[in-house]
Amino acid sequence: MHSNPKECLYCQNNETLHNLMIEIQHLSVSRVFLFKEQTYRGRCLVAYDGHVNDLNELSDEQRNAFMGDVARVTRAMQQAFNPEKINYGAYSDKLSHLHFHLAPKYVDGPDYGGTFQMNPGKVYLSDAEYQDLIAQIKKYL
Repeated sequence: MHSNPKECLYCQNNETLHNLMIEIQHLSVSRVFLFKEQTYRGRCLVAYDGHVNDLNELSDEQRNAFMGDVARVTRAMQQAFNPEKINYGAYSDKLSHLHFHLAPKYVDGPDYGGTFQMNPGKVYLSDAEYQDLIAQIKKYL
């Protein structure tokens, strides 16, 4: 499935996107977002700048830069929140724009030892709480 960039959530940078996540900052070849649904405390998403469907469509240089951004974000998340593990999800079944979900997992936390839920819809925070999480991540980016 390949979508039209004019209909892409990430390319259009529209209200739907901003209802789901808060942009933290631009990295070398991607943007990092804080996912508003915070069942997995500190959950982020990294979206590639260009409209590509899959990692295999990138040149080696582009892929390495994107994966470098992903690793940079997970290092910051690890330092900020100290999860037991960070799960990576790059599904793109219904939205063909290269992006990775980064879901921190904590011992005795939701879905530990299993697959994280895409959007459990259970934990939403105040604006101040979101800003605090963003500040913690940015401190290490």
